Amino acid sequence: MKPISTVESHAFRQLISHIPGRGRAGKAPCRKTFSSYLDQEYANMESELKNTLDKVDYIPTTTDIWTVHNSFLGVTAHWINAQSMKSEKAALACRRFMGRHKYDSIASELNNINSPHGLSFKITSTVTDNGSNFVKAFKIYQPPPESNDSEDEEDEVTFVSIGDVLQNGADGAISLPPHQRCASHTMNLISCTDVEKWLLSEAATKTIYRSATTKCAGLWNKASRSTVAAEIVEDIIAKKLLVPCTTRWNSFYYALERISKIPLVELNTISSTLQLKCFNEREHQCISEYCAVMKPLTVALDILQGEDHCFYGTLLPTLELLMTKTLAIKNGLQILVGLPDAVIQAVKTRFAHVLGSEDALLAAVTLPKFKLCWLHDQARKDLTKARLLVECRKLLPEQDQLQPGTSATKTTQHPSSSKEDEFFSFD
Repeated sequence: MKPISTVESHAFRQLISHIPGRGRAGKAPCRKTFSSYLDQEYANMESELKNTLDKVDYIPTTTDIWTVHNSFLGVTAHWINAQSMKSEKAALACRRFMGRHKYDSIASELNNINSPHGLSFKITSTVTDNGSNFVKAFKIYQPPPESNDSEDEEDEVTFVSIGDVLQNGADGAISLPPHQRCASHTMNLISCTDVEKWLLSEAATKTIYRSATTKCAGLWNKASRSTVAAEIVEDIIAKKLLVPCTTRWNSFYYALERISKIPLVELNTISSTLQLKCFNEREHQCISEYCAVMKPLTVALDILQGEDHCFYGTLLPTLELLMTKTLAIKNGLQILVGLPDAVIQAVKTRFAHVLGSEDALLAAVTLPKFKLCWLHDQARKDLTKARLLVECRKLLPEQDQLQPGTSATKTTQHPSSSKEDEFFSFD
């Protein structure tokens, strides 16, 4: 990660001279030689990746822009290896993004990345966050829908100026694949924005929630900034307090959960020793109820952030179980009685396109981990079976048509955490 000029540093070259090696042992390459070597390695890597992607028919991608002094656009590709049936991935680009993050600039840059790799017609969808610039880019630059006009109808001919085509060719050539909003980012918005909005909109919960979280923030600040305060906490509860990270909501939940598990007497002993305001019983209960309601959402978010074994088919069962488990907590609440309904409504609103998607349904029932066991309604099970058979028959030759009741091929289960197994416990 050092600048290439490092190879010309006297101290660096002196260090390298003491490392034994073959060939030109003890002699570091000059800057020009090393630059050429890096360029050649990059070209080889890119050629190998292109050859790999040429053999794959379906590739989803992800993209994001982040800023560290300068802005960079990153794109990754994911596919299933036809031989091993395992998920594989690669970085397609990490390039400097100049200027403002406008939707047309994003669309142009993505098109420039997809085309050289020959992916324009292979990408099944591109996953991004919920940023308005990304959403607009994919909305504006979607290819026009295929015409369903009958062949008997007379085709209409439209004359276009060739000068206009040449002048606007760059914009007209841009065509982006279907768009998917990142489920993890959407779930984060529910936990941060929608839940927070509900808590602060209700007069009964606003005061107690603010008071409780303010006192928690005082504890976190003291414990994180003073080693003496951290030692006092550890002496009383034999544990350290977890401090939330501003960019990850899960860290806020885990930090609150740690406080909720501390008995009120010990918690107030810590507060008194650190010269902070003590918690009352309702504030402690408010924190406990918040953690109880938000626990299913936390587990769901951890599942959807999975790296290797989280597929599109995981999304719909996760959402269905999240709503079921959240609603089941409602009866035991006294302070945050309306919070489960607020969470469920937010899930239904933000994931409306997924909950009504036939693709998401078929992805879930064809995932060996779930099949049909997550569907509780028998009528819905029968309808899903019928849809699945229709899709399967499209792919099979006539002599191999599936009949109702035919068994599936042998499947391999992937390892999962105990927390995930507990979440996906079906009756």
